[in-house]
Amino acid sequence: MNDITTDQLLDCSGLLCPMPVVKTSQAIKTIEVGQVLEMVATDPGAPLDMEAWARQTGHPLLKQTAGDGEYRFWFRRTK
Repeated sequence: MNDITTDQLLDCSGLLCPMPVVKTSQAIKTIEVGQVLEMVATDPGAPLDMEAWARQTGHPLLKQTAGDGEYRFWFRRTK
């Protein structure tokens, strides 16, 4: 899990809910099934929002990190 290859990076820094969710939903559709989308956010609500998004969409949240006001998420496109 430590060596996740990012196929596309989405920077949602400075955006507040619901925009990180909206932009992630749009971006995941631009990569191939099996590829990984990495999303960066600064919204403190992003961890809960993105965990819920992953459950609802079926695109698994492979990993998430937090530090210095920045949150990173890695999702694999499944469909």
